[in-house]
Amino acid sequence: MAAVTYLDTHVAAWLYAGRVDLLPAAVRKRLDEDDLFISPAVTLELQYLFEIGRTSQPGAQVVDALTRQIGLQVCQQPLSEVVAAALKLSWTRDPFDRLIVGQAIVRNAGLLTKDRNVRRHFQGAFWKR
Repeated sequence: MAAVTYLDTHVAAWLYAGRVDLLPAAVRKRLDEDDLFISPAVTLELQYLFEIGRTSQPGAQVVDALTRQIGLQVCQQPLSEVVAAALKLSWTRDPFDRLIVGQAIVRNAGLLTKDRNVRRHFQGAFWKR
């Protein structure tokens, strides 16, 4: 059974853009071995980034493409469970980060993120391992 790894929004965006080179080599190997998931909040954040002109494609289009290309799955954990976990994450005011980390907590899974604040506060977050 493969390990489960959640992807943060910027990682999903980079993968969609074909920018695997932005990821550490050790992480690239895990992308091939692990079952890859995102929180639905990643789709929402990608859409937000599209709407403010920071990305070129709508969130659902990015996620649909990654689902086909790399087998990415959108987690189906009940929102109430994710929010219950996110309510305890007072170290950030970013609602997307709270939901994305909350999702990984509920699944007891790792979260691939370059975000130093997330890595500093969430033990399951990683970038180079």
